[in-house]
Amino acid sequence: MNNVWRKSGWIMLGASLILALSLGIRHGFGLFLPPMSADFGWGREVFAFAIALQNLIWGLTQPFTGAIADRFGAQRTVIIGGVLYALGLGLMGFADSLWSLSLSAGLLIGMGLSATSFSVILGVVGRAVAVEDRSMAMGIASAAGSFGQFAMLPGTLGLISWLGWSSALLALGLLVALIVPLAKMIKDVPLPAQAGDQSLLEALREASSHSGFWLLALGFFVCGFQVVFIGVHLPAYLVDQHLPALVGTTVLALVGLFNIFGTYTAGWLGTSRSKPRLLSALYLARAVVIGLFIWAPLTVWSAYAFGIAMGLLWLSTVPLTNGTIATMFGVRNLSMLGGIVFLFHQLGAFLGGWMGGYLYDRTGNYDLVWYISIGLSLIAAALNWPVREQPVARLQNLQAAI
Repeated sequence: MNNVWRKSGWIMLGASLILALSLGIRHGFGLFLPPMSADFGWGREVFAFAIALQNLIWGLTQPFTGAIADRFGAQRTVIIGGVLYALGLGLMGFADSLWSLSLSAGLLIGMGLSATSFSVILGVVGRAVAVEDRSMAMGIASAAGSFGQFAMLPGTLGLISWLGWSSALLALGLLVALIVPLAKMIKDVPLPAQAGDQSLLEALREASSHSGFWLLALGFFVCGFQVVFIGVHLPAYLVDQHLPALVGTTVLALVGLFNIFGTYTAGWLGTSRSKPRLLSALYLARAVVIGLFIWAPLTVWSAYAFGIAMGLLWLSTVPLTNGTIATMFGVRNLSMLGGIVFLFHQLGAFLGGWMGGYLYDRTGNYDLVWYISIGLSLIAAALNWPVREQPVARLQNLQAAI
């Protein structure tokens, strides 16, 4: 770890701070569901649809944002994303209908997140460090996003209690605007031209013909479904079970706190063990944790235990998935290829966020979505197991020629 910070400390610090702000604020959106729905008389599906749309827009724009960052630099991309994110939060504070909420929380924040989150930021990190340090560096940066979740959730709840939900969103907009000056810290490390360098179309053609690429993408779909369903609907689920509202906030904060350790450990393990096999183990563990949570008697302490366990498994998939892509295809087009895989994550996120509200409004509970989450975990574990973590023939030939 010291080697990572010594060689690329300024870039790592900037990347970590940007992810902490971007993801920390985003993880608190579930806290706005009850007050906004109560003020406007919405069912839960209205707010859930806007957040689901946010994740869909995030995913759909991510490959293009990643490609722009790969070709023209991440710094400009992040600055534009920070402006869109801040504007979206400001307009969300004045939203009073499905359409205005979808425009602000859905379209603008979704586009902002695509330029200020994992695919773009981890692309910078992957190019800034040596191959042997890459998995660890990605784990450190991902853990920073988890720290943001831990720190921002109580702060967001405090802002809502103090200022009300509308003014709280305006305050968060001012805070996320700090991403713009922080972008100056993440100037891309230029890669020397090599004989095997590819165009965007060549990189797309190579990845699309590789079965491991699609298996990773389909597995990541499950991650998106689970984390957005839990992040958006868990506080409301616990209130439905007659637990105080503070418990839901605390559980999500615990997810953020323990995810710091989970992502760091995943990055560390990925330096010496098969990353696809680690992903399979993570998804199997999620199935067990969710099953125990919904079938055991629910108490404040069992909810806290769920937050801790899920925290250890929450974003641990990110450095392992992106690290596997970097190993297989190299880092020159990492933001774009990572963005395509992340698109599948966000398709799952859209389905998990929207389905939670849709099925709740029609059945009166979240039981079916919990069962679906368990089944998807088992499928994701099976999908990641056969992925072979080795460079494609093009990279092997380049290495042999050096």
